[in-house]
Amino acid sequence: MPKNSKAVKRELDDDVTESVKDLLSNEDGRDDTFKKTSLIINNHEGEGKECDVEEGGSDGEEEEERPAWNSKLQYILAQVGFSVGLGNVWRFPYLCQKNGGGAYLVPYLILLILIGIPLFFLELAVGQRIRRGSIGVWNYISPRLGGIGFASCMVCFFVALYYNVIISWSLFYFSQSFQQPLPWHECPLVKNKTMTYVVPECEKSSATTYYWYREALNISDNISEGGGLNWRMTLCLLAAWTMVCLAMIKGIQSSGKVMYFSSLFPYVVLICFLVRALLLKGSIDGIRHMFTPKLEIMLEPKVWREAATQVFFALGLGFGGVIAFSSYNKRDNNCHFDAVLVSFINFFTSVLATLVVFAVLGFKANIMNGKCISLNTQRIVSLLGNGIEHSLIPHHINLTQGSEVSSEDYDQMMEIIKKVKEDQFDSLGLEACSIEGELNKAVQGTGLAFIAFTEAMTHFPASPFWSVMFFLMLVNLGLGSMFGTIEGILTPLIDTFKVRKEFLTVGCCVLAFSIGLLFVQRSGNYFVAMFDDYSATLPLLIVVVLENVAVAWVYGIDKFFEDLKEMLGFTPYRFYYYMWKYITPTLLILLLCTSFIQLAMKPPVYSAWIQEEAREQEVFFPPWGVVVCISLVVMAIMPVPVVFALRYFNIIDDSSGGISTVAYKKGRIIKETARPDEDDDASLIQGKSPSEAPSPMPGNSIYRKQSGGGTGGNEADTAPNGRYGIGYLMADMPDMPESDL
Repeated sequence: MPKNSKAVKRELDDDVTESVKDLLSNEDGRDDTFKKTSLIINNHEGEGKECDVEEGGSDGEEEEERPAWNSKLQYILAQVGFSVGLGNVWRFPYLCQKNGGGAYLVPYLILLILIGIPLFFLELAVGQRIRRGSIGVWNYISPRLGGIGFASCMVCFFVALYYNVIISWSLFYFSQSFQQPLPWHECPLVKNKTMTYVVPECEKSSATTYYWYREALNISDNISEGGGLNWRMTLCLLAAWTMVCLAMIKGIQSSGKVMYFSSLFPYVVLICFLVRALLLKGSIDGIRHMFTPKLEIMLEPKVWREAATQVFFALGLGFGGVIAFSSYNKRDNNCHFDAVLVSFINFFTSVLATLVVFAVLGFKANIMNGKCISLNTQRIVSLLGNGIEHSLIPHHINLTQGSEVSSEDYDQMMEIIKKVKEDQFDSLGLEACSIEGELNKAVQGTGLAFIAFTEAMTHFPASPFWSVMFFLMLVNLGLGSMFGTIEGILTPLIDTFKVRKEFLTVGCCVLAFSIGLLFVQRSGNYFVAMFDDYSATLPLLIVVVLENVAVAWVYGIDKFFEDLKEMLGFTPYRFYYYMWKYITPTLLILLLCTSFIQLAMKPPVYSAWIQEEAREQEVFFPPWGVVVCISLVVMAIMPVPVVFALRYFNIIDDSSGGISTVAYKKGRIIKETARPDEDDDASLIQGKSPSEAPSPMPGNSIYRKQSGGGTGGNEADTAPNGRYGIGYLMADMPDMPESDL
């Protein structure tokens, strides 16, 4: 072979035997004899050594293949399950109601196209191209930015801690739904020797509110009062972590199968709820309220900021779960199609969930409006002749026989009384009752799921059945997102530190459950709110800004487009070029600045439940609570500057991210470096001269990608079947005859 050629170098502890069948398993092999031949690679030690970043096994054992999805459907369901979560059900409807109804969909769609889809496509592409978790991906693109991956892992861990607590709450309500009537149907009674009375805390609030705060959480008055563990919630949290551990213990082989149920079941429930709700009185009022656009609100910057934030979190950007899932794909998978498909599935799921929520809330508003009219009508009857004259009541309204008064008649009666008794109206103690007023009471998060929705379901026929379905849906939505979040932790750590998946999964779940006990004490709900507000928002925005900058400006947008062309078989739309390089980072930095300003201007507060007054009240965090809030943000972001400093001052050798080229073997990145000429023959094949080596398959079945100069080095080699080859880089030997291999 030519003396000036460059040989492949592999870094292993002992001699490794690999079959050419492995190297060409994704290509059209044509010669069985060639597939059975083997290359014996020498173990090089010394300066400038490079490692196979996906090494599996050691001491001469054959490398384990990277796991892969069983089917494209399983992969899509995994991405949908991760992106579609609880926020689609209890956050998006609230934002829609708060920010102009149907008009809110316009800024949301615009920002989905400008921010959501480009960034989602970017994460899918880098994960599929480099086929590693978040740590390996960003360390490969730029070693100095390797801290991005560690920051993603930190955020994933923080989010997993409290997100599984929400699943445990859903499990508790699910377990309590198998009884008729439902336990939150009415306020409990207290009996003593002389009388029976309603619990004051429940009487001042409502049955579902009381059940949530007192029966389920047994909440303390403030965050400083720990109050000990809530043993029922502790058992539910243990069950939630056990489910996550069992589903994740075998990686995507186990979690992928669970996805068929956890991703599809919520859609079945949402459609059933929509059909049932549309048959209930008042549901159309709720849907009409949702789709009535308030166009003037669209001009407010706050609406666009909240829409951008929702797009950002709805797709799970920055967590590392998207990258982890896509890293198990075939390298020629059309990830652009996946990005668009999953993004719009997520959007239409949010719209479907909003329809369901407003249909149910419309039904609830109709019931609450009827109760309001009934109570005020009784008040008017008691005031007749004693503050309200009989002549003020329209003749067609009959109050004396206890007949039901319609909403229209009540509004007419109230208008007359208010006009005549303008000065004394406030002293009469009458309230205006309207369905619109009930619907304008914006609720989100746990308030929507565990209070408003549960109250509405108590009025459903066969309410236990619908309660079981609803909370089982919440559990499945939560688990789908948890799988992606935990994968965002496990995959990068396994790729980086080569630990066994089973041990790491169990260890991670045990550690998370132990720390999670903080959230199931009586003050645990306040810590959930703290982590939700401060552990993810700002750190994730910083992570995604750095991801965008790393690809577009550090790695190079032109080089990335060439990679995409080679990987996909076509050049992506030029739209993405300008989005990634200019528009998206600008919008992200703007969003980051506004979020930072909002956090800085608004002191850290939380909603405390005051038992004596039976209401929520915003209170400031104590000094130690403020320190914890700041620490969550700092700890999540700290890996980025730390890794940058260690690389910059050469405390950690960053030669692994240098100018060495990269090749792919079934998901493994194999780094090549030029060796001195005198080592070429010895480093490629040991023990056999070229003439003794087995004859390879025909020359046009081996695809080389040149790392040297010339224009050919940037062109993708085309496989004989017309698809782009995987581009395994055997060696940079432009003139090497086939027989020399």
